[in-house]
Amino acid sequence: FQLYFDFSGYSDMAIGLGLIFGFRFMENFNYPYISKSITEFWRRWHMSLSTWFKQYVYISLGGNRNGKIKTLRNLGIVFLLTGIWHGAEWTFIVWGIWHGLFIIIEKIFNIKEYASKPHSWCTNIFRHIYCILAFVIGWVMFRADTMTYAWDYIKNMFGLIGEHKIAYKLAYYIDNIEIIAFIVAIMCAMPIFNNILNIKHERKWLRAGVNIWLIILFILSSATIAASTYNPFIYFRF
Repeated sequence: FQLYFDFSGYSDMAIGLGLIFGFRFMENFNYPYISKSITEFWRRWHMSLSTWFKQYVYISLGGNRNGKIKTLRNLGIVFLLTGIWHGAEWTFIVWGIWHGLFIIIEKIFNIKEYASKPHSWCTNIFRHIYCILAFVIGWVMFRADTMTYAWDYIKNMFGLIGEHKIAYKLAYYIDNIEIIAFIVAIMCAMPIFNNILNIKHERKWLRAGVNIWLIILFILSSATIAASTYNPFIYFRF
């Protein structure tokens, strides 16, 4: 959630500021955390980068025009370069390869055609959990300073590390503010409020409620920024 709202938030700021000056930039995120496959995830996450790599790297390499083997090779190259684009460190390179492997596997099993068919709610939940596990493990590699730290962190996530190696229990880091923030983050990562915004013009009371909510959110955000120390966006390092 930290990575998503950090990057999506300042992308929205850039789009809004650009619009003030008459420039129209493409949307950069489309609720990536509701995805049911890594292929879908990358159609929704950092869409400007994905579009650039598709147009100038994937298609330039031949895209999917020269058989399945070369298509898989091209996908692998694109995601290797995606990792390197974020930084010349093993954590980013492994992160890019990790996503590339899932994209290749999903391409082999033609997950795009499978996803287009109707499925039961149970199947959709399973697919969603699979996608979450894949990209959350990937985010550990992305945020870790070294692969050794990332590997220990992943083992700890699944209870595969001894308690004597853990400095603090999970409860140490959690209080009411974190719980509330977590719940709000889940709600905002889904198109709940977007659906409300789409129908607000039909009902005046709903439009008024949304506007009041946005004003309160703006005041709270401004107060938090004013009261906190300098905290740059995570993605400013790229």
